[in-house]
Amino acid sequence: MNDVTAETPESGDDFGLSAVRELLRLMNQTDITEILIERGDTKLHVKRGTAVPVPTSPIGQMVAQVSAPAAPTPVQPLFSPQQPAPESAHIAMPAGHTIAAPMVGTFYSAASPKDAPFAQEGDEIHVGDPVGIIEAMKMMNEIESEVSGRVARILVKNGQPVEYGQPLMVVEPL
Repeated sequence: MNDVTAETPESGDDFGLSAVRELLRLMNQTDITEILIERGDTKLHVKRGTAVPVPTSPIGQMVAQVSAPAAPTPVQPLFSPQQPAPESAHIAMPAGHTIAAPMVGTFYSAASPKDAPFAQEGDEIHVGDPVGIIEAMKMMNEIESEVSGRVARILVKNGQPVEYGQPLMVVEPL
């Protein structure tokens, strides 16, 4: 949940409705699903969900409440360490060291679409060599190899979402 403290209201706008409308517009253009605005003792909690009629304010597919935040909804992970990733379920894993995702995000095999991949199957890599990038919250995080060896198998595709701990590739020691 993102918390935002509303600043002084615009002149003639006691509750800051212009600011609320702007926040709702921004929420529709992003993947933000929930926001809490606090002004003194008043809280405005906005959560994307099913349409609920709200008098005096057309907000479309969003629910606005002046209340405490609702209980979080449980989220099913895309991958958990107890279960293999769907792609690797039918693929025999080669022996070697598995490089795992250190965070949740989107995996990219190269610095840009025009560049060659950091590592391909059959490439020899060394400790500290970049093997990919994980984009998380608009930050590009370079993933470095923890071992030296030959890339035996790459388990994720370019642009694929990855979970924390998900195997990215297997490196065979030389």
